[in-house]
Amino acid sequence: MAGHSKWANIKHRKARQDASRGKVFTKYIREIVTAAKLGGGDAASNPRLRAVVEKALSVNMTRDVINRAIQRGAGGEDNDDLKEITYEGYGVGGVAVIIETMTDNLNRTVPDIRHCFSKTDGNLGTNGSVAFLFTKRGEITFEDVSLEDQIMDIALEAGAEDIEISEDEILVITTPETFGQVQDALTAAGLKSDNAEVVMSPSTKAEITDIDQAKKIMKMIDMFEDLDDVQNVYTNVEFSEQVLAELDA
Repeated sequence: MAGHSKWANIKHRKARQDASRGKVFTKYIREIVTAAKLGGGDAASNPRLRAVVEKALSVNMTRDVINRAIQRGAGGEDNDDLKEITYEGYGVGGVAVIIETMTDNLNRTVPDIRHCFSKTDGNLGTNGSVAFLFTKRGEITFEDVSLEDQIMDIALEAGAEDIEISEDEILVITTPETFGQVQDALTAAGLKSDNAEVVMSPSTKAEITDIDQAKKIMKMIDMFEDLDDVQNVYTNVEFSEQVLAELDA
């Protein structure tokens, strides 16, 4: 669990950096449009939409922009023929990678994904080559571990599958289907999470102890996230304590 927490912290710092670039707005708008198109514009009954709206608000996207994106999706006003395509592959050190994209041009996206792998000594794989190493699940995290008993009672009552507790984090785990109702129950009880999303969670970890490999993996993730078509990047990397210290230096 400690490894999960430290990697989560790296992801959160990265997310804050991305927000400053403004490029993350485009990604969230695409996700909002698609979520509204597939599940309707009512966030109360559309967990996927509700989750991305909350993340968009967390990076200071205005309600007006969010509402326009919802209307585009729910009203069928968006003419972009966006397709959700997932790519799989390996980075250095045998690190498994899943890249979720939204694209209207596969002839652009596939070469871009392949380029990111090749520039960082990775390999684009075939469908199913690493997906078996991941499980799709909801994750709701809290940094205030003193709330353990309250969170556990409410989350399990609302349908959470499991709760993992470390020295610096409480992780509530749900199925994708129960994610929304568990999050709603926690929020209704006045328990505001530090992060909540449906993710691809790795069942096994690939430990990286070499700082050069670690830097290549971080560069690979950066390159993927810089692509306009990429929505999410998941890996099963676990950096050693020494590597984490050098990355933070």
